[in-house]
Amino acid sequence: MSSHPIGSSSRFYRSETARAEAFSDGVFAIAATILVLGLATPPHRPGRLGHALLEHWPAYAGYVASFSYIAVIWLNHHQAFVRIRVMNRGLHAANLFVLFMTAALAFPTEVVADAVQSDVSGSDAKVAVALYAGVAAALCASWVVLYSCLAHCPGLLESTVEPDYVRHGIIRSAVGGLVYCAAGALGALVTPLVALVAFVVLPAFYFVTSEGLPGGRDDTAEPGA
Repeated sequence: MSSHPIGSSSRFYRSETARAEAFSDGVFAIAATILVLGLATPPHRPGRLGHALLEHWPAYAGYVASFSYIAVIWLNHHQAFVRIRVMNRGLHAANLFVLFMTAALAFPTEVVADAVQSDVSGSDAKVAVALYAGVAAALCASWVVLYSCLAHCPGLLESTVEPDYVRHGIIRSAVGGLVYCAAGALGALVTPLVALVAFVVLPAFYFVTSEGLPGGRDDTAEPGA
């Protein structure tokens, strides 16, 4: 792997993206796999398995919400890195921040599943959805940091990148963070069910806009897929 000095007297080097992408894919795969560990056969009396499985729905909802979120994170990460030519120390740090928050998502997922299953409208469930919303919003913030690094160092990008791609990435990430915060607030103050619906639906927004917001794509010159 070749490296290119940032400056003649600098100790830090720009590097190719292959190692960062490989490490990132490993973290995403492990984070997604950990989620399934929260799914287990619920305790039940003989003949009551079907009822017990139905009562276990918060665990399934949490799995769908978090796996979908991690899946679109992986997709957005791929779409970002087909546009990134080289990396510097700041971008490596921003990428590690994204991975740090992604790996943390399993914890609030399990907390929400346990709390909602105990009492879907109880105080514990309200705290749990607020916790999940906070972690999810922090994950959005990590993407704001990553896109901001690209905005400040456009030389890290391929020359064919769409002009609005980075700006749209910042907007998408910031809006997502605000929506997660709003969902968490409504879940804590009104009913956790509102937050749960938002947690399941919001990843679809990131999937649809993984290549940028409408009007910011150049479908005739798309860099990779």
